[in-house]
Amino acid sequence: MTTTTASLRPSAHPGVLADLVPGSALLRDALLVVGGAGLTGLCAQVSLHTPLSPVPFTLQTLAVLLVGTALGAVRGASAMLLYLAAGAAGVPWFANHTHGLGGPSFGYVVGFVLAAALVGELARRGIDRGVLGTAGLMTLGNAVIYLAGIVGLAMDLNLGAQQAIALGVTPFLITDALKTALAAGLLPLVWRGVASTAAPEE
Repeated sequence: MTTTTASLRPSAHPGVLADLVPGSALLRDALLVVGGAGLTGLCAQVSLHTPLSPVPFTLQTLAVLLVGTALGAVRGASAMLLYLAAGAAGVPWFANHTHGLGGPSFGYVVGFVLAAALVGELARRGIDRGVLGTAGLMTLGNAVIYLAGIVGLAMDLNLGAQQAIALGVTPFLITDALKTALAAGLLPLVWRGVASTAAPEE
């Protein structure tokens, strides 16, 4: 067994997918952080408002969790901090091209930073190599986003805990479960592709 192949195993040096990107570490990391923030902003524009909640349905959470998992805790959280700070400063890349501080959805944006850090650290430990591990990782990340989101929602709209959960969590459970299933199938597949590419030819 070669050193390269062994390093792809969770028990060796798990790392994250971004660690496999070649190039200068500083430039690579800067580009990945900007790219992660940009992807989140792009996915935020896939947005649907419904009577179920003042918070729109978007692809943001999928982007956040994939970015955090692929980039790792520091780069993932940095990408979400950039997304938050730039949006707060006026870049119109929150849902529906909005920007600024506050609003019913802003707590979720704060949760993105925490969730990206959490899933990034779990991914560094190799949790994203299997379907069940990835599903668990994504579920924990979603829970963090929900928690921060309903706190912000309750404060913005002066809601009680039960109302905030009914408006800020319940409507999204099915769609977030679908996103989790997608990620749970995708990430282990990517790792298997990486492993097969790195494996020595016989």
